[in-house]
Amino acid sequence: MSHTSATTPFSILPPSLLAGVSGVTIARVPKSVGEEWVWTVQFAPDRDPLQECRQIAAFLREQHVEVLAQEIFGLPASAQESVQSAFGPITWPLQWVHAIAEPAPLAGMLLWTIAGVSIEHIEYKGKVVGSLFVDGDIRCLRVAGLQPDTATGTRGQQTREVLEAMEKVLEKCGMTFAHVIRTWFYNEDILAWYDEFNAVRNQFFRERGVFDGLVPASTGIGGPNPRGLALTTGLWAYQPLHGHIEAAALPSPLQCPALEYGSSFSRGAELASPTLRRILVSGTASIEPGGLSVHVDDVDAQIELTMDVVLAILAQRKAKWADVTRGVAYLRHASDLPAWRRWQDRNSANSMPIVVSHNVVCRDDLLFEIELDALVLP
Repeated sequence: MSHTSATTPFSILPPSLLAGVSGVTIARVPKSVGEEWVWTVQFAPDRDPLQECRQIAAFLREQHVEVLAQEIFGLPASAQESVQSAFGPITWPLQWVHAIAEPAPLAGMLLWTIAGVSIEHIEYKGKVVGSLFVDGDIRCLRVAGLQPDTATGTRGQQTREVLEAMEKVLEKCGMTFAHVIRTWFYNEDILAWYDEFNAVRNQFFRERGVFDGLVPASTGIGGPNPRGLALTTGLWAYQPLHGHIEAAALPSPLQCPALEYGSSFSRGAELASPTLRRILVSGTASIEPGGLSVHVDDVDAQIELTMDVVLAILAQRKAKWADVTRGVAYLRHASDLPAWRRWQDRNSANSMPIVVSHNVVCRDDLLFEIELDALVLP
C-alpha cells in the first residue's frame, strides 16, 4: 500500500488493489483516527458497470470501509435499481444524475468513504440523506440526494422547498447555513430556468444572512434525475469542536466574483486546520473577468481557459494539479471528450482523479465546466 509523502497529505492507492476494474482512482487520506478514501470511477463504455460496481462493493466490505456518500453520473435511469443492488441495501446518501442521452456515452461515480470512524446516518422524511462524523477537530456533515418531495410545484417552488429541507437537515445536526462550505445543485433542463433558480437562492440566502458570512462554494449544473424533479442537491458542512479551524472563501484571480452577476456562490473555499488544508473549487467555466462567456464554439480554448482559472485558484493557496483528490469534468457534448484528453496530455495530467460526465452547463454557449478538490499541508 502506498504512503503519503512529506509534502502531500494523501496517497493514491495502487490500481492492483482492484484488479479487473478499469478507471478507478482512490485517494487515501490518513486521519488522526481512521482514514478517508475518495474514489473517482470512470465507467468504460465497453464494460458492464454493474459488474464493476459489484467488485467495488466487495472490496469495500473486505476493507471494512464505510460509505459517506455516493454520486452516480451518466448511467440511464433504467440502470438505477440494478446498480444499487450491486452494493446491497443502500444505507448511505445517494445522488443519481442520470444520462441526458442514450446510450449513455460518459458515465462515472464518486464514492466518499471512511474507515475507522463512527458514522451517524441522517434521515429526512424517511430517507437517508446525510452522513455525520467527527474528523479530528471538526464535526462534518455530507448530504447527497436531497430533493423536493414531488414535482407538482413550480421549479422555483421546488428550489425553495429543497433549500428549506437543507436547513432542516442542518438543524437536526445542530448546524445552520453558516456551517455550509459547499453546495451542489443538479437542475433538470437548467437552461430553461437558471435565472429563476438564482433568484430563489439569492432570496433565501438574504433571508438567512448567508451573505453576511461565508457564501459557500458551489456547482450548479444541468442533469436529470430519475424522479423528474426540478433538481437534486447536496452539501458539505463543518462545525469546529475545538482547536484552530478556519474557513474562508477563495477568490478567482482570473475572474470576477460570481455574486457580481447574480449567482450566489464563491469561486472556491478553504477549510484549514493545524494539520490539513482542504481546497474546494466551485464549478468553473470559460468566463472572462467581466463575467462574459468567451471562446464560444471552441471547446479546446474553453477547456484551456477554464483550467488556467482553476490553477490560479489553487496556486494562490500553494496547491497544484498533483494535490487534486477528486473532481468532475462536465462536457456539453460527449463527442468533445478528445479535447479534454488533449488538455490532459499537454499538461501531463492523465492520472488526475477526474470523472468525466455528459451534462448541460448553465449557459448555452459554455461547453465545459469542472469542479475539484485538493488537499495540502499547512
